[in-house]
Amino acid sequence: MRHYDCAVIGTGPAGQRAAIQAAKLGKTVAIIEKSFAVGGAAINTGTIPSKALREAVLHLTGANKRGLFGDNHRVKRDITIADLIAVSQQVITNEREVIRGAFDRNDVDLLWGTAHFEGPNLLQVKREDNTEMVMADKFVVATGTRPARPERVPFNDTTVFCSDALLKLAHLPKSMIVVGGGVIGTEYACIMATLGVRVTLIEGRPQLLSFLDHEISEAFQYHVRRAGITLRMGEKVEGIEHLPPNNGDAPLVQATLESGKKLRAQTLLYAVGRQGVCGELGLENVGLEYDDRERLKVNEHYQTAVDHVYAAGDVIGFPALASTAMEQGRLAICHAFGVEARSMPELFPFGIYAVPEISMVGKTEEQLTEASIPYEAGIAQYKELARGQLLGDDTGMLKLLIHQEERTILGVHAIGTGATELIHIGQAVMALGGTVDYFLDNVFNFPTLAEAYKVAALNGVNKLAHV
Repeated sequence: MRHYDCAVIGTGPAGQRAAIQAAKLGKTVAIIEKSFAVGGAAINTGTIPSKALREAVLHLTGANKRGLFGDNHRVKRDITIADLIAVSQQVITNEREVIRGAFDRNDVDLLWGTAHFEGPNLLQVKREDNTEMVMADKFVVATGTRPARPERVPFNDTTVFCSDALLKLAHLPKSMIVVGGGVIGTEYACIMATLGVRVTLIEGRPQLLSFLDHEISEAFQYHVRRAGITLRMGEKVEGIEHLPPNNGDAPLVQATLESGKKLRAQTLLYAVGRQGVCGELGLENVGLEYDDRERLKVNEHYQTAVDHVYAAGDVIGFPALASTAMEQGRLAICHAFGVEARSMPELFPFGIYAVPEISMVGKTEEQLTEASIPYEAGIAQYKELARGQLLGDDTGMLKLLIHQEERTILGVHAIGTGATELIHIGQAVMALGGTVDYFLDNVFNFPTLAEAYKVAALNGVNKLAHV
């Protein structure tokens, strides 16, 4: 029986970073993976495949250059699923190799199999042909989540499917219903609409991506409608059923809403919620409980109710992003082995790879108003920037939220080309306690999107000065 200082369950972003951090501290580390490949959902079914798909779609359709070359600009006329999957598989294969290489260089033992706690410090790693027992002093649970698949939804993975199965479609449908207006639902709705698929998006809340700044969410909904997506907001699905072919036509899927509306399309993507997999781990043998979605509760150090067991990534819930998962894994290990580490979870950025891109860091206008914090908003429109014109993006925008008295930056919100990259300039200034004057006093390369910070700062300061 092998003994390790630390055992990590799951090779997704949180598990990877936890294992590498422990190895860098000189600890003996094992990481356990039950799937056929390393990387978890982020590499194999979620973050990387969907972003690779998005990049391929934007390039092949020419959608990201139509502001320059016109609405009819298109790089490839007939785009097939094979075109898109080829790009995704290339990126996925490369990322897997990068992860395996990092484990090898840092002497992290990769154990294939399903982990199951047999005792407080004992894991069984079960494979098809054998089992192995592993002991460890510390554990990190980084098992991630899977798409929710309620029994009432008639999944067949060809016409009714979850986000995992969407990447395996045999052909592009002419129409699609997307149930769920969260990050995954909106990203795929935008990708499919860019490909020319007629998309109807159903969301039970009155606003898409309700955690966003309201102005950004409103702008996004405007863009979504311009792309031809039909929004059914404040609607809930009562039932989903398959309809038989009619006079040789392709079979359809029907979604019946609580309001009585009946919507039909060739395909339906169900993207409401994700479910943990803690039920498989034998956590009762450690003395741990999980919630009804099989997620674990942790403290500010990502430590569970059992001192030597930590958890990080999607398994602990919101925000469930690959970027935050990596940082959570690192912080968990540092605390587990008594190493001081600083972090600023209040400045974790959000990136949404819809069409257009959205990103934010810090507070929203709604949060500042609720907290009675006096602020002013400085706004830069991409159409004001030479770089925005060169990119053909005249609808993007960047917003700075500025404290009226202290002039500090309280939040940064962006929508448009490069938003997820652009956000980090504001994040750095906020982390270092900078004020809006940083943007006023410094020169930005011209022409760049980064110049939006100076334009937004000038706009905000003018408002503060009532000019």
